[in-house]
Amino acid sequence: MTDTTFAPQEDDDALAAEYVLGVLSLSDRVAAETRAKRDDAFAAMIAAWETRLSGLNDDYDEAPAPNLLPAIEARLFPVAPAAAKPGFGWMRLLGGIGLAAALALAVYLVQPVPGPVQVATLTSADAGLVYEARFVDEQMIVTRVAGSPAPAGEVHELWIIAPDAPPVSLGLLADATLSVPYPAPPAGWVLAVSVEPAGGSPAAGPTGPVILTAEIPPASET
Repeated sequence: MTDTTFAPQEDDDALAAEYVLGVLSLSDRVAAETRAKRDDAFAAMIAAWETRLSGLNDDYDEAPAPNLLPAIEARLFPVAPAAAKPGFGWMRLLGGIGLAAALALAVYLVQPVPGPVQVATLTSADAGLVYEARFVDEQMIVTRVAGSPAPAGEVHELWIIAPDAPPVSLGLLADATLSVPYPAPPAGWVLAVSVEPAGGSPAAGPTGPVILTAEIPPASET
């Protein structure tokens, strides 16, 4: 039995298909998303697979989010109030105040409750350069809160490092803010920033100096 060897383009096409099917590991998926932002050919492969597999969605109906307000109102007001008799205007006033308070409570109950937030701060020794990474609702938002971007011809690149695993690039910090779809990682994972050539590291890991690191802390309730 002989091994089958795929050409690089076939490897990329297979990776794009696995990305669209959602069978990649977390680190491989993040790496594929990062590459698609910089590699137009690879991004086109992903788009082609999304189009090719879009027919699979036809068997599934959209499930709109439930509207909870009518059910809450039905529980708060099971019986419509009877018409007030003449001469009892103060009772109607109190009833109106109670209705307004109940409606305010209903609106409060249907609002989403904020989930736990993880915040990691990457700070240089002199605090001249600071990035803050927040993991909120499966989004990682990285903001430069102090200092300047890399000099011309260079760029800051963000990496995440799981225990006993190589660094995985999450994107370039050329602008003040970077937003990446990313579920909150376990506490103990490490974020790092390196200085790379314009366009990002030419290798699978950092090639320039690593200037900032921070361990991701446990999540805290907001």
